[in-house]
Amino acid sequence: MQYQISHADLSLVLALVRGRSLARAAEQLHVDVSTVFRSIRRLETSLGVALFEKSRRGYMPTQSAQALAEQAERAEQALEAARIALEQGQQVISGTVRITCTDAVLQSLLLPSLAELMPAYPALTLEVATSNTFASLSRRDADIALRLSNAPPEHLVGRQLGSAAYVICGRDEHRERFLQAPASVPWIAPDDSMPDHATVVWRRQAHPSLVPRYRCSSMSAVAKLVHAGLGVAALTDFMARSLPGVERLSEALPGCNTELWLLTRPDCRALRSVQTLFDELTPLLRARLEPLVRDN
Repeated sequence: MQYQISHADLSLVLALVRGRSLARAAEQLHVDVSTVFRSIRRLETSLGVALFEKSRRGYMPTQSAQALAEQAERAEQALEAARIALEQGQQVISGTVRITCTDAVLQSLLLPSLAELMPAYPALTLEVATSNTFASLSRRDADIALRLSNAPPEHLVGRQLGSAAYVICGRDEHRERFLQAPASVPWIAPDDSMPDHATVVWRRQAHPSLVPRYRCSSMSAVAKLVHAGLGVAALTDFMARSLPGVERLSEALPGCNTELWLLTRPDCRALRSVQTLFDELTPLLRARLEPLVRDN
């Protein structure tokens, strides 16, 4: 008969994965060090696999231990959700929702909204991944996507939250040179991984001979270089406003306005956790975007 893993076994493995030492694991479990040592040896023998390797850095988990620890964390979350449900009633929203967005949208829009929203949902767990494509949502690696796009995929459903404008921005020391001769200042732009980005298309039309001095693989990286004072770049207004010391040097760039969408797969619409996040995030994100649209 195969060994039946117990909740105590999962707690033991998780404590040692987190603590990396017998002493710290024993402290978490409120037992002595020798008990942890004997229990791990007994569990490894029962399972017939090595769970930890002793090194100078402590007890390093094997792939088997990592897999057990992941299940132990899920069990912890389920128990916490059950506790909250008993305290707050059956209407508590629980479970895990996976959200994907770009680095730039995460920093400027999503994180402030989540900071305001999540304290009201203590039983809800979020997994946040940054990506520039819709692939993760299509592969079911994510449940919700927050994307800047004028043509979201037809197989996804969601809400348009507003429209973001792009402006040229930089530090004040670049203003005079930029206004007199735009090509005389260093430009920062997306690299070849984003050839169809709205700002790339605009730059090639408005300044066909301009060669950016810095190229970045994400708009978040572009923003960081602008913030560091390395040059000017076309960024969404909401990104520019989140960068201390960075000023807008132009009006809204023509033809660059891009819609912000909150999207999900059709099969996720029936999930209470996903629908709740949709309903709660919508006004928070719109409130952060609408003032910027009116200013442009």
